Amino acid sequence: MKQSALSTHVLDTANGIPAEGMTVELWRMDPSPELVVRGVTNGDGRTDGLLLPPERFVEGRYELRFAVGAYFAARGEGAGYLDVVALNVGLRAGQGHYHVPLLCSPWSYSTYRGS
Repeated sequence: MKQSALSTHVLDTANGIPAEGMTVELWRMDPSPELVVRGVTNGDGRTDGLLLPPERFVEGRYELRFAVGAYFAARGEGAGYLDVVALNVGLRAGQGHYHVPLLCSPWSYSTYRGS
């Protein structure tokens, strides 16, 4: 069985750069919401480590929270339309590495399961 883990990567599509300095939180939603980890993206738009490494992986429902509005406000671009982008994901054991990229601007976002 493959080990499972979770990582993320944030790209600022309004400026064509990695989103350095964005706060990212991972919440486990079951049985009740619990903060698992809070991190800040580095110069490559990634957190320095896995959000959920194999040794701490627990199958279940999770929510990734990206502080998009604060990121753009800190860049002097105004908060725009978005504040916190919340992505709800179901993670299953044995499914390998989950990578959840976020592409964002002050007004829109998209995501997918990356590799």
